[in-house]
Formats: sequence, C-alpha cells, structure tokens
Amino acid sequence: MIQRLILVVACGLTGLLNSAERPNVVLIFTDDQGMNDVGAYGSEIATPHIDSLGRDGMKFSQWYVASSICTPSRFGLLTGQFPTRSRDGLLSALMFLNDKERGIQQGEVTFPALLRKSGYQTALIGKWHLGHGAKTFLPTRHGFSEFIGHTGGCIDFYTMRYGIQRDWYHDEKHVDEYGYATDLITDEAVKFLKRQKKERPFFLHLAYNAPHFGKGWDPTKELAVNIMQPPPADLARVGHIKDPVRRTFAAKVVNMDDGIGRVLAALKANGQERDTLVIFMTDHGGDYEFGGSNKPFRGEKATLFEGGIRVPCLMRWPGRIQAGSTNDAVLSALDLFPTICALAKVEVAGHPLDGEDITGILTGVQKTLPVRELLWHTGSHTELKRGTWTALRQGDWKFLETSKGEQFLFNLSQDQHEKADLKAQHPKLFNDLRKRRDALLKECLPKKTHAEAQGRGE
Repeated sequence: MIQRLILVVACGLTGLLNSAERPNVVLIFTDDQGMNDVGAYGSEIATPHIDSLGRDGMKFSQWYVASSICTPSRFGLLTGQFPTRSRDGLLSALMFLNDKERGIQQGEVTFPALLRKSGYQTALIGKWHLGHGAKTFLPTRHGFSEFIGHTGGCIDFYTMRYGIQRDWYHDEKHVDEYGYATDLITDEAVKFLKRQKKERPFFLHLAYNAPHFGKGWDPTKELAVNIMQPPPADLARVGHIKDPVRRTFAAKVVNMDDGIGRVLAALKANGQERDTLVIFMTDHGGDYEFGGSNKPFRGEKATLFEGGIRVPCLMRWPGRIQAGSTNDAVLSALDLFPTICALAKVEVAGHPLDGEDITGILTGVQKTLPVRELLWHTGSHTELKRGTWTALRQGDWKFLETSKGEQFLFNLSQDQHEKADLKAQHPKLFNDLRKRRDALLKECLPKKTHAEAQGRGE
C-alpha cells in the first residue's frame, strides 16, 4: 500500500479563487453497472452520452472501486480510505429496513466537506446509502450543502419508497414525490447547474440508483421485494437484446444515458463545460441475476474477482484532458479525494488517505504511478447470500480469498481474466501476500470487526 498521511485543511485564500482557477466537478456515479454495460467498453447497450466523455476525454482500463458492495464503495469514494478503516465497520450494504444504527460517523472526513469549507457549492442528488437512522448520518452532515434523493440501497422507481417506507429527502426532510426516479434525479441536477454562479465553483455528486433493481412491496407477503422497473417506452429501444432480464436492465441504462446527456447539455448551455471536470464511473460490478454484465472479466457484484471491482471510468475536462486518450495504469476511486482536493487548491498534510493524487495522469504528464497496493475486504451480504471476501493487489499480483476459504494467486498483467491460479508455482510470493493481507486487516479493521473477520466464510 502506498500510503500518505494527509490532513486536509481548507486554505483561507481559496475562497478568493474563482471557478476558472478551481474547476467545477461533476461526479456521475451509477449503481450495479458493470464493465460490459457501457458502450465505450464494448457493450451491446448503446450509451452515446456516457461514451462521449471518453471520446472527448480519457478512458481508463484498470479503474478500481473501493468495494464490490454499495455502502463500502461509497465510503471509500468519499473518504479516500479503504472501507476497512470505517469506524462503524461499513463492509456490507446497509439495509434500509433493519440497519438504522450504523453509518458514516462524525469526524470521518469526506472531500465534499473540505470543498465546501473552501468555498465550493456542494450537492448530492440521488443515492446516499451511508446511513439513514439519524440525521447525523445524512449527506448534509458530511459535506453537502444540498441533498435530494434517497438514503437506502434502492427504492421503488415510481413511488420513491423502500417497499412502503418513504425514503426521499429534500435536505433533511422526508417528502412525497412521484415520477420516475432516474428522471427526477436528472431534473434536479439540471436545476442545480442552472443555479450556479461563475464566481463560485461547485461540486455535484450525481448518484443514480439506476440500473439497480427497485424495491417494491408484495402485499400478499407484506414485505419489500426486488423488482425490475424499466421505463416502458425504453424497452422498444433495446428490442435487439433477446434475453428478457438483460433487455429490462438495458432499458434502464439507455434511459439513464439520456439523463446524463441532458446534464452534459446543461453544462454546455450554461457556459460551464470548459471549467468542469466530469467523471463517470460505477459503484461496482454488475449483478448477472438482474441483467448486468462484467464480461470479459470473472466475477460480479459482491465478489472480489475483477468483475466485481474493476469498473468503467471516463473523464472529460476540455483543454486539460486530451480528447480520445486512454490510460492503463492501476488507479482507484480512492484517488479522487487527493486529486480533486489538489485541483481545488485545498492543501493536504496529516490525514490518512489510501489514494494517490493522479493529476499528472489526467493532464498527460504521467502515464503510470509507482507500484500500487490495494486492499479489499467485504462483509457478509445476507440478501445476496454471499460471505466475506478479501483481496490484495500488489503491482501485477493479486491474492484473493473467497467466502468459502478458496485462495488464489493471479498475475493480472498476463491473466486479467483470472483463469490461472499460480500459488503452486509461486509459493513464497503467495505466502508473503497472504501475510501482508493479514497485517493490513489487523491495521485497518476496528478491533471488533477484525475479530469477526477471522472467521472467513460467514
């Protein structure tokens, strides 16, 4: 692990800087969308607006998320830390109906909070999923001046409820709102952009729930159930996809792509395009049961094979990121914290971050970073019937342990599809990486969580 100690301090002078000197940032974060669910990465699903970010910017081939599960992935994205460092042990999905006591804690620093202190207008529109039992867990208490969206893992796309429970907020207030969730999220994002003034930079976290399944209500069993809710008009647009589950999933994707197109058009119409870094990525790999695809990579959501943690990522910043460029370096969502803070001229020193500043990668000054060390550790996931997984990537090598106790060693430079287990050929390296995994878990996990982790396979 390349670890740097960074304390993020809002610089007193940054409030005097205008948006031309400090970029606006729009971070588009989609849900349960895999590597093969974006046109630019070879999908049969047409995503022209998402793809335009790569055509006009940079496409990444080895972009990793912090976890293969929603909640810890979001924690890592916003804090720049391995989710194993979360004080509440946020290693699995917080389930809306039964987990109201846990969430991101006060004192856990997010980069939106630092941007806000330095003069940025900040907004989260869409999915939060980092706590919903108390106001202290809400986005407005963790760096966002505005919040419109939901706090649970998923919602009914038409009623904005989790089953029959309301889960739609305007800031810290529950509201009743109806429509189609993806469209409502897009509408609010466009409104936010139109309100922004050029003398003050902004950060918009546009976190779509799509193409994740919805959470409807089964009155016969009196419980919340997973449901697929594509816009009916969009099903015809993906009629070439024969598998009905995949087609339903694709309809939600093309609808969301239209929304992203509207957001990009609003940036242009408002004269904000050239001053804005736009980032598109997903929270983890897709779930095959509900139509996602991570081909050609092995694995899926809630696993730590490449299909669970390697995701599509595209970035556009006119005049700063070369149009049509690609990058094959090993990079992570954890890197966005130090990178965005550097671009925003927010100085850093003393706060533990597990990400790296990749400004040089974006501007073309660098092609790669020194050897990376990345750690993943998922908690057991009851709904998906999956247990604890761990993985460690060190340079080209990856150690992996599944919930069943199976252990693997892969050389990703030669075998990115993880077909050849090399632990028998490299026993010393295998043991060294396993020991390093154990040491990092001991270092990072809260004491109670670490003790629980010793029973791998729960």
